[in-house]
Amino acid sequence: MSGDNYLLDTNIVLYISNGNEDLKSFLNHQRMTISVISEIELLSFHSITKKEIAGLTSFIEEMEVVSVDDKIKNIAIAVRRKYKLKLPDSIIAATSIAYGIPLITADKQFRFVEELQLLLYDNTNK
Repeated sequence: MSGDNYLLDTNIVLYISNGNEDLKSFLNHQRMTISVISEIELLSFHSITKKEIAGLTSFIEEMEVVSVDDKIKNIAIAVRRKYKLKLPDSIIAATSIAYGIPLITADKQFRFVEELQLLLYDNTNK
């Protein structure tokens, strides 16, 4: 596959699925990866419709989904202790760190995680 590889945070997948053309354009021809945590978050919203599930599932199938292994687990523990992130965010950050994949997110709390290669997306005027 051509292009760079990016780890997409859950909010970025939601922006793309809601039609954000800036992100679609930026990520066109790029390799996209998500944590299994994002997959769980995306597909477990209580009010998600069958149509939304089908669309998200189709989109997720185009990406690599990274499960939690021992390396990610150990980094997540260290990240959570050091930065006091929520557990899902710690696992997503650890996935990025463990595999050297830049994380794209709109979640500003990640900017404090020094070990991350971070692309902070500003969706305020989109």
